[in-house]
Amino acid sequence: MKIISKRTSTLLFAAFLFFAGNAQKSFLQSGPMVGYSEMREVQLWVQTTESADVQIVYWEKGKSAIKFYTQSEVTAIDKAFACKLMANKVEPGKIYEYELWINRIKIELPYSCEFRSQPLWQWRTDAPDFSFVIGSCTYVNDAPYDRPKKPYGGDYHIYNSIDSTHPEFMIWLGDNIYLREADWNTKTGIYYRYTHTRSLPEMQSLLAHTHNYAIWDDHDFGPNNSDRSFIHKDNTLQAFTDFWPNPSFGINDKPGTTTQFRYNDCEFFALDNRYYRESEKNIDPSILGKEQADWLIEALSASRSHYKFVLVGGQFLNSAKVYENHSNYEKERQYILDEIKRRNIKDVIFLNGDRHHGEISKLALDENNTVYDITSSPLTATAHKKVKEENTNRIEGSLIKQRHFTKISVTGKRKKRIVTVEFFDSFGESIFKYILE
Repeated sequence: MKIISKRTSTLLFAAFLFFAGNAQKSFLQSGPMVGYSEMREVQLWVQTTESADVQIVYWEKGKSAIKFYTQSEVTAIDKAFACKLMANKVEPGKIYEYELWINRIKIELPYSCEFRSQPLWQWRTDAPDFSFVIGSCTYVNDAPYDRPKKPYGGDYHIYNSIDSTHPEFMIWLGDNIYLREADWNTKTGIYYRYTHTRSLPEMQSLLAHTHNYAIWDDHDFGPNNSDRSFIHKDNTLQAFTDFWPNPSFGINDKPGTTTQFRYNDCEFFALDNRYYRESEKNIDPSILGKEQADWLIEALSASRSHYKFVLVGGQFLNSAKVYENHSNYEKERQYILDEIKRRNIKDVIFLNGDRHHGEISKLALDENNTVYDITSSPLTATAHKKVKEENTNRIEGSLIKQRHFTKISVTGKRKKRIVTVEFFDSFGESIFKYILE
């Protein structure tokens, strides 16, 4: 009988683990993705190619001797084999490294896997400086289902460029996927489209170590320009819920994508501009609906955060009554602006996408209260080169007519905080920079 040496046995076992680990890569469809961050928990997201047992192992950076484990989840076909995992043994203000395990075998990934918990700074120090990135309109070409002629998507390297700016989190401002005609009428098509877009190779590194939050717009919701009448909106809402690790979904026990979160001394109010949207042909139509608009005003009033960012799919301050701008829904738009003024709610900044161009709008409600609107679009969809509309609120020089992303930095001491907005092209070159007053 041939005796295998201890060294040979060790090498064979190492080889088995190597090949097993690489074989397991076939089970990983997309992700891991880091979701919302709080002081005591962080959520992560993973999608597999078929049903598999998934778990995250994590530890405080530099202290790998003490490891923590998320719950183990078995992915299922009804959620396109996507799952969410909760890291709930974190402490405030720490950076954690993590590993992805599928079927009890570690998956080797070629980029860093990290997440961070929010710091406990209140009553201790000034709010920490931080930065985040916004963008919208992610179109990933898929020839069998795309319209003929020139591809609509491109410049996927933009996600590598975003990654290189090292934001703490990214906000996806709608049209994060583009449902096609073959997709939106079935759950099969909807989940296929999410899977196809989320699996883009250039996106994976960014997802793995940058926290992600999202709202939706018409192309995530259904057909182009669709409203509350879309018959399959419950299917697209479920897909959004399954694919985005947001803090919550909907308000007042009503369905939708609305949520709210705080990051340092800023608060973010993420609105649903589709589920309750009325036809423009209605009398005094609304985008948000009365309940959501009232909630927004009350939540803004209750906020003690310095800056209040309102996330909504379409432009809010653009004065031009074109396409799906909120100016087409004049009564609701004016109600929100009037209430912000009447209640003296300061430092409100709207963030949005949709339009396939970028710009900053500014509107003085009175001598002491100015509202801003930052539009960032598109990421990889085709940009509109000819923007001729008269937006009387546009800040001179801010019109961007190419693929881009936008970095927003909040810096400074407690009473001297400033917001710096900087647009970058798909290669990461600065296009336009502006400091909000």
